[in-house]
Amino acid sequence: MGYQLTKKEIYKEVIKCGKDPVYFVNNYARISHPQRGLIPFKTYDFQAELLNDFNNYRFNIILKARQLGISTISAGYIVWLMLFHRDKNVLVIATKFGTASNLVKKVKHILKNVPDFLQITDITIDNRSSFELSNGSQIKASSTSGDAGRSEALSLLVIDEAAHVEGLGELWTGLYPTLSTGGRCIALSTPNGVGNWFHKTYTESEQGVNDFNPTQLMWDVHPDRDREWFEKETRNMSRRQIAQELECNFNTSGETVIHPDDIKRIFQNVREPRHRAGFDRNYWIWEEYNSDYTYMLVADVARGDGKDFSVFHIIKLETMEVIAEYQGKPAPDVYGNMLFSAGKEYGNCLLVVENNSVGFAVLDKLKDLEYPNLYYSIKSTHEYVNQLEAEVMTNSVAGFTTSQKTRPLIVAKLEEFIRNKLITIYSSRTSNEFKTFVWNNGRPQAMRSYNDDLTMALAIGCWVRDTALETNQRDIEYQKAFLDSMIVSNTKMSTAIPGMQGYSKRFDVESDFKNKDNVQQITDELVWLFKG
Repeated sequence: MGYQLTKKEIYKEVIKCGKDPVYFVNNYARISHPQRGLIPFKTYDFQAELLNDFNNYRFNIILKARQLGISTISAGYIVWLMLFHRDKNVLVIATKFGTASNLVKKVKHILKNVPDFLQITDITIDNRSSFELSNGSQIKASSTSGDAGRSEALSLLVIDEAAHVEGLGELWTGLYPTLSTGGRCIALSTPNGVGNWFHKTYTESEQGVNDFNPTQLMWDVHPDRDREWFEKETRNMSRRQIAQELECNFNTSGETVIHPDDIKRIFQNVREPRHRAGFDRNYWIWEEYNSDYTYMLVADVARGDGKDFSVFHIIKLETMEVIAEYQGKPAPDVYGNMLFSAGKEYGNCLLVVENNSVGFAVLDKLKDLEYPNLYYSIKSTHEYVNQLEAEVMTNSVAGFTTSQKTRPLIVAKLEEFIRNKLITIYSSRTSNEFKTFVWNNGRPQAMRSYNDDLTMALAIGCWVRDTALETNQRDIEYQKAFLDSMIVSNTKMSTAIPGMQGYSKRFDVESDFKNKDNVQQITDELVWLFKG
């Protein structure tokens, strides 16, 4: 494209372009089209508004769908900033160095293809991922290493695909001081679940908590896209991909362990507790004890480093409703007393305590208090044994052991329960943990700076309910049937069944087990039966 302008007209155009980035981009920025080659960049309305926001606000955060030309718009703004202003220092960072350097390449390409009369400065230093202009302005691409850009004052920081940058919160803490002299920031990304820096910063910006100006650009903001385009585009995409790539949906995007649709359904049951009890008001109760039901209390004990919580759930086993929950940071002895009281309150229910380092101290406290229904398992096999059996065994251990072996099993069981709608959760605290409980290199865990204590305690509960207790119930029924068919003598055991000659009713198991006074006697005499 040729420009036949007088000196006066050139002067006016330079002034006009220098004052208005939208005018400059629409009239003099050219980009490469895959089929049409070098073409003028004509902005859509939403792109022009974004350019104005870049100029009017120091901090901008853009939640966007893919393929809206936002990276190109950002490149056009950077060209305008560097071309018409002296000594501007621009840093581009992204989760991959290649992504950051590609944006720098776009900037260089637009800059080299502005008309000759706008070539008011020259490239003096030109590298693959950085270059410098004769007016002192410079740009550099960087990976998201811990020291990226920390040593220099920045005029503009661009964070590309910010939701996908690992540890961006810590990185931002180090980079923010470099913008203190009036520097600007543009953070842009598709969503990638909740809990990361991008999600928190964007949601807080909508609430007016921080200085970022938020912009959301969904797929349909583009004037050439309609429902027919959307249906064709999403034909072979998963629900999570659609949420991430096109719908700007934080909750449905990201690699959460619990499927986003299940998380959404869980939140439909969330409600305020009936009571907030305890010295710290963190004991939430939705339903009081009812003797018609059986309960289980599952506890996870904090490691003691102050970063996580001691938590417990009380689960109604017949319906698998989580009807009470605690989250706090009490001392181990205090926590032991709390568990004792809560367990007693719910009918001396089975009390399952994770036996980590501090957990053993809590279990010792419960033993000292003589809690009657602690969960025990066989070492190495994790097979459940009841307390009476455990006391005469040498290979039993109090509590549940979470290890590299058991962790994926219990998490899988939790996911199964949730997916099949076998458990009801009323707690907002637990439900919110599901949003930040993600796959990290194949390991299920909380996002950085988040907790998964409530999640893991619930996972243990699902595992115990579906394996240990179900197996134990079958064993009890089998043992009862076996005992009903036995003849017990002083010298030998007979396996005669009722009705056979020689059958003895020395033990009427049904009635004797109903009589609590006889339980210990029966246990002492038949303890060999339950071993191993």
